[in-house]
Amino acid sequence: MNIVGYGGGTDSTAMLVGLWQHHVPVDLILFADPGAEQPHTYHYLRIMDQWLRTHGMPGITRVWYTDRQGQRLTLEQECLRSASLPSIAYGWKKCSLKHKVAPQEKFCAHYPPCQNAWARGENVVKLIGYDAGEEKRRLGALPHDLADRKYQKAYPLMEWGWDRNRCIQEIQNAGLPLPGKSSCFFCPSMKRREIRTLYHRYPDLLARALAIEDRARPNLLTVRGLGRNYAWRDFIEADQAQLAIPGVFSSEDLPCSCVEETEEVTRKDVAQDGNDCRGS
Repeated sequence: MNIVGYGGGTDSTAMLVGLWQHHVPVDLILFADPGAEQPHTYHYLRIMDQWLRTHGMPGITRVWYTDRQGQRLTLEQECLRSASLPSIAYGWKKCSLKHKVAPQEKFCAHYPPCQNAWARGENVVKLIGYDAGEEKRRLGALPHDLADRKYQKAYPLMEWGWDRNRCIQEIQNAGLPLPGKSSCFFCPSMKRREIRTLYHRYPDLLARALAIEDRARPNLLTVRGLGRNYAWRDFIEADQAQLAIPGVFSSEDLPCSCVEETEEVTRKDVAQDGNDCRGS
């Protein structure tokens, strides 16, 4: 049984296109929704779902985190409730493990085809969209992959030799628009231009992001705000005044790293209903 954890970005979209091209059977496509994706990602999910169904592949099944009472809990709600920032602001990735990884694993744990495969002593094959330029990322995940008794990990883009540029080309060749970057609208990994885009295109989302930051700031000891060594509110105010905050922005242009599965976290860590956003 083959399942895909669809992230809504370029690599995972290209992987689905390639799986169709290479006639690789796909049984289940999951999208874990933290409740905080940007509008272009939610819009693209509808586009991709239609493309998949038109091409004889399963549609996208959306899953999300629920608390012990079975109520949905978004990452935004959790941060506001705990008066803290997403854990990646403090150098951890528990928010993605809790709101991205855990909902998919919980769904599969109750999904009869997965249960039947495990009952037969088989591993479920999880297809992961690391492109051919991400060998270091794959090596970082290798110890976790080898220790996983339920899933066999496969990296089709690497097997095909598809780097980032090839992924973009294949998406366009399939007649699809490019998906844009997938991330929460208050992600601490967002870059200066992305915060500005949020300010100009989605001021309501920016206001919600700043509300998270404002609520957390009295509790912050080791970071200053959503930008880690600076606060988004300070950046916006400085930008409006055409001032600069020196030395706070990296010159690197890297994709969001929130969903890397390189930490050793137990099932209990990702499934617990606790204050996983909190840092110091």
